[in-house]
Amino acid sequence: MSTARKKTAKKKSTAWKAPSISEANLQRLDRLANMGILSAGVAHEIKNGLTSIKTFVELMTLESKDKELAVVVLRELSRIDSLVSQMLRFAVHKPGTFTAVRIHDVLEYSLRLLHHQVVGKMVQVKRDYKAMSHTVRGDEAHLQQVFMNLLLNALEAMGMNGTLTVSTEAVNVKNGPRILKIQIRDTGIGISAEHQARLFEPFFTTKKHGTGLGLAISQRIIQEHKGRIEVRSEVKKGSTFLILLPVA
Repeated sequence: MSTARKKTAKKKSTAWKAPSISEANLQRLDRLANMGILSAGVAHEIKNGLTSIKTFVELMTLESKDKELAVVVLRELSRIDSLVSQMLRFAVHKPGTFTAVRIHDVLEYSLRLLHHQVVGKMVQVKRDYKAMSHTVRGDEAHLQQVFMNLLLNALEAMGMNGTLTVSTEAVNVKNGPRILKIQIRDTGIGISAEHQARLFEPFFTTKKHGTGLGLAISQRIIQEHKGRIEVRSEVKKGSTFLILLPVA
């Protein structure tokens, strides 16, 4: 091979690329798509039924003496409705409208929405925004959904007086786009290595009332933005979720 060709081959090998999808993953995605079509139909019918039941139970709370039971039923109906809504969102995902998104603004807005939970747990929030370039091409609503999910998970993983750290950094990648690194770190209970391996699988959850769809949806959103999401965690020490996105 000539010197020029060697240089070209080396250049190609160091270029930054979005995560590729293997044949096995394509087959898995195809199965998920088929399951999604089925689950979307089932979820739609369940939601129709839930609407009627919920209306009836709400009337019961006004007339029945056993209001405590009716309240419990209403709470469980709301939980089922939330699960079905997430199933629909996962099965029938609509591509977002991409515009210029200022990530620091979206992070700040998400933190403001969670102010009550932060104060209630007396959690200390640390911001470390080092990225001067923090604008990406993306769907703001979808990215906010990812941040809200990760921030809520972090708050749930921590007890009282924990520390939540949100940081950003823009880094150069050889022969690739400038990358924005976003980290959300907590001082919570951590995640075992066994569970980390399955964390982004649909319907896998370690929460008592979790749906197992939040992280799966988040991963798909980040992949649609030509980025990737990773987790690093240690039991009893906390977790860090890392998001990598190309800078606009």
